[in-house]
Amino acid sequence: MPPIIQSLLDTDLYKFTMLQVVLHKFPQTHSLYHFRCRNLEDTVYPLTDILDDLNQQLDYLCQLKFKEDELLYLRSLRFIKSDFVDYLELFQLKRRFIQVSIDEQGRLDIWVEGPMVQAMMFEIFVLAIVNELYFTRIRRDEVLAEGERRLQAKIALTQKYQSEQNPEDPPFLVSDFGTRRRYSYAWQKHVIEEFHAAVPNIFRGTSNVLIAKQLGITPIGTMAHEFLQAFQALDVRLRDFQKAALETWVQEYRGDLGIALTDVVGMDAFLRDFDLYFAKLFDGLRHDSGDPYEWGDKAYAHYKKLKIDSKTKMLTFSDGLNIEKAWNLHQYFKDRFQVSFGIGTNLTNDMGQTPLNIVLKLVECNGQSVAKISDSPGKTMTDNDTFLAYLRQVFNLSEPA
Repeated sequence: MPPIIQSLLDTDLYKFTMLQVVLHKFPQTHSLYHFRCRNLEDTVYPLTDILDDLNQQLDYLCQLKFKEDELLYLRSLRFIKSDFVDYLELFQLKRRFIQVSIDEQGRLDIWVEGPMVQAMMFEIFVLAIVNELYFTRIRRDEVLAEGERRLQAKIALTQKYQSEQNPEDPPFLVSDFGTRRRYSYAWQKHVIEEFHAAVPNIFRGTSNVLIAKQLGITPIGTMAHEFLQAFQALDVRLRDFQKAALETWVQEYRGDLGIALTDVVGMDAFLRDFDLYFAKLFDGLRHDSGDPYEWGDKAYAHYKKLKIDSKTKMLTFSDGLNIEKAWNLHQYFKDRFQVSFGIGTNLTNDMGQTPLNIVLKLVECNGQSVAKISDSPGKTMTDNDTFLAYLRQVFNLSEPA
């Protein structure tokens, strides 16, 4: 099988924005990432069947380097610094940092361990490879036909919402966030092309840097959980890790990329740290777990308490969305906020087959456990329950029911 990943730009923008900060602020950090499939019971065949092909694809991946036109494109992005692109010019993923095997329970097991400036770049590539290998084996013409039918129905629904949009309201903005869960690279690009051609005023961008470059549309992204989680193991008090992460981000980007992720230890704990200083500096917040309406209402109450006009702030929703859910959230919040939506699996892998729910998450930094305590119980991930209990205690978080 030919290489699935054919460019190191075929990843999400926030990998570059986070990597730049890591390189500048804590380049010596060591990290450990672990793969997990959250819906093994729904797979058509065992993921272990792709083991040999996966190893071959990782060999291909670790031969890639950035091309000159790709480096020029990155240099054209205002928030990317020239010394970072100089680093990327030398960049190549090292095969020794990733191990693939079968664990004691007979499951596909993937570990990435090495310097964070290397290890963090594996995630999106590995998840995209696993997805494409898995679905290639069960690909049929009728699957693609069903995917196309569903895609055109989504576009028609979006056009309907566009016709209902009040010109006085904030725009309804949708972007593709689906690289990690996509059916294939070709399908993701097709979906983006179709949406961008049909509803360019609504469909504003993609998290995928390569496709953004190829189609001349906006690459979208700021930070992911791993960035904030890393600060749980850096040289700050655990209670202060969120504030340290946000402060480091501000120092690096000085006003650019101002959407903060809120659910590393839950929205309530986040807002306790998101004081007037951060609330003024950041353009808005990203929702990735828990009830989105409840979350947005909490954000509104917080800005109101701080006497900040919420209409000047952006809420970005990115948790398990489809077009209809996004529109309903837009209608609910449009009078109080600017709103935007990042849709993943429902755009890039809605083919009538059950998508894989796979993750490759940071579980250790500098030999210490790190964890995410999500607002959705199934999304909490760590390999150390003792540390998880301690983190809950530090942030006064109750155990899930």
